[in-house]
Amino acid sequence: LVSVPACCSARYNLALLACFGFFLLYALRVNLSVALVAMVESNTSLAKNVTSNVCPEHSSTINVPRNTTGVKYSWDADTQGWILGSFFYGYIITQIPGGYLASKIGGKLLLGFGIFGTSVFTLLTPLAANLGVGYLIAVRALEGLGEGVTFPAMHSMWSSWAPPLERSKLLSISYAGAQLGTVVSLPLSGLICYYMNWVYVFYIFGALGVLWWFFWMFFVSDTPEAHRNISHAEREHILSSLKDQLSTQKSVPWRAMLQSLPLWAIVVAHFSYNWTFYTLLTLLPTYMKEILRFDAQENGFLSALPYFGCWLCIILSGQIADYLREKQNFSTVCVRKCFTLIGMIGPALFLVAAGFIGCNYALAVAFVTISTTLGGFCTSGYSINHLDIAPSYAGILLGITNSFATIPGMVGPVIAKNLTHNNTVGEWQMVFYIAASINLFGAIFFALFGSGEVQDWAVSGYHLHR
Repeated sequence: LVSVPACCSARYNLALLACFGFFLLYALRVNLSVALVAMVESNTSLAKNVTSNVCPEHSSTINVPRNTTGVKYSWDADTQGWILGSFFYGYIITQIPGGYLASKIGGKLLLGFGIFGTSVFTLLTPLAANLGVGYLIAVRALEGLGEGVTFPAMHSMWSSWAPPLERSKLLSISYAGAQLGTVVSLPLSGLICYYMNWVYVFYIFGALGVLWWFFWMFFVSDTPEAHRNISHAEREHILSSLKDQLSTQKSVPWRAMLQSLPLWAIVVAHFSYNWTFYTLLTLLPTYMKEILRFDAQENGFLSALPYFGCWLCIILSGQIADYLREKQNFSTVCVRKCFTLIGMIGPALFLVAAGFIGCNYALAVAFVTISTTLGGFCTSGYSINHLDIAPSYAGILLGITNSFATIPGMVGPVIAKNLTHNNTVGEWQMVFYIAASINLFGAIFFALFGSGEVQDWAVSGYHLHR
């Protein structure tokens, strides 16, 4: 195979545009959790919580006079929980249909309109909030519907764009945008609420999403064959590297798929990883505020730090994974399993450690940051394994595993909230223990049953037409 330079190539352009797309997607997803603080009247937000008296109060920061022109709503804690959770109810519904549709109409339109739709509903958020809580919950659920198709659509596109030995690199670039979106939009949304008005959080990110959509529709195509400006060498390089991996049969082998142990290995790993990820994403500010007595909201930079680490780790581990496979002749399955073990056992250990360091705030931030950073290894582990075992159906497989993996986003924080009624250190250690043991189980299950080979059911039908 002729090696085709990466710089300015069609496949790397796709990875960069996708990276921006996922950047905006996550910015649109997490901006509400920051804006909500500015949207709610401060006295109604929490019935005075029992703050733990283990750690001393930090000296309070000097208050900058902040903009208070934004409308305030009197929503209690339960209502806020519903508003924040409503996203996932939409998100879980479109996972499997998203993967199936992408295999039928192509990932470009699906991903493009998924982000376009999410952006439009984001622009409508301030209006919905004015109309009432029900409207706001509906708009967030619709945003979830739009975002639900995006990951399966992207996986589906990579099945015809990513040469097998460049998979980790290309996919890690495109999906790392999600972490970067979290890193930038957490502090930025805080600043916008602080100096302007919370409505601009939704207007600015929503408008950027619409702008991105025009670029995406113009520059991207579903397959290398359909691309306008791809070089002949690159097209041949991609097509020849994938020729034995894709299936030509039109019907989806649902039964064989659902009986496939390597697929269930990904499901278990994906579920376990997300349990820790979502628990941290939603409850870390609470832990820092109630136990360590430090307001993470005041310090957007510190709440974004773990995701910055994760972003760096995703990009680097993607390069390393493909280097090991291409230059060092490591088998795909070996790389996927090792990276999954590092990316799940590492975070579990540091998460438990974070519960035992008492009031050392710097160490707590360090441990949580290391925990989230190491999780980045999973992107080149179980997270793109769908493309190894069944490239033709990667979008559908991701839809299946992501449906299961959305459950922790709905259930995890609720369970954690119920376990921490009195906000004692012991209760929080329990939350960390549960997350860590789920992670450990997922890592071991994947190490036992994961695979790196294209499964028979994923290419049957290919051999018949030769």
